[in-house]
Amino acid sequence: MAEIVLETKELKKVYGTQVKTQVLHGIDLAVRKGEFASIIGYSGSGKSTLLNILGALDKPTSGQVLFRGMDFGKMTENDLAAFRNENLGFIFQFHHLLPEFTALENVLIPTWIRGGRGRGKDVKKAKELLDLVGLSEFLNKKSTNLSGGQQQRVAIARALVNEPALLLGDEPTGNLDSDTTDQIYGLFRTINEELGTTLLIVTHNDHIAAKSDRVVELTDGKVSRDYSNLELGAEDAFRQVAPVYCKFCPHQPAHGGQSHLL
Repeated sequence: MAEIVLETKELKKVYGTQVKTQVLHGIDLAVRKGEFASIIGYSGSGKSTLLNILGALDKPTSGQVLFRGMDFGKMTENDLAAFRNENLGFIFQFHHLLPEFTALENVLIPTWIRGGRGRGKDVKKAKELLDLVGLSEFLNKKSTNLSGGQQQRVAIARALVNEPALLLGDEPTGNLDSDTTDQIYGLFRTINEELGTTLLIVTHNDHIAAKSDRVVELTDGKVSRDYSNLELGAEDAFRQVAPVYCKFCPHQPAHGGQSHLL
């Protein structure tokens, strides 16, 4: 069985002091090397809160987050910052590129933080990644001269430049049209299969969730379902995440309603 890259034990998160709101209620989760997993759930279910804690951007109120057995909670803020840069890649709904920099320079930023500018191997790696995401012809263009889909591709290349063990995405296709979303999914699959990168994506997109290898569903801050799409056929996988209007199902259900992934 593959190595556990990231694991949580009895993870809880409470916001507020006078008026307390508990968002996560004892999450137990293990992510194994090479997985391509999606986290789904209704708005307010705790998806983004969980991802922020998994990415060492926030701290749990109680419980543990372990990266290859190492407890986040025992690390200083400086150590956490270095850990994130060296081990984790982040892709957000908004690409957060620096407008005054070119595509190549934006990809190189994490390497500058880690080891300073001017390292030839970093430039070579950044160019290879821009080629992987289909932007080799645009590496010297400023990010403001790229389309939304192209900017997100740059953000993906940037997230990969330090060769992270785990790539985390928070609604990475949320601002993209359907065709570009399919292209980004294809990139995720290529990254997962060819680079061996572990992916954990929070998404409202039922197509991405149905085509990932594993789905973790949150309901009111708890894991309500955790299952493998690899054990299902394509139609059954889609029914699991979008039972009301399954695009690939031969028969539409009689009842009405809204998407499972609001």
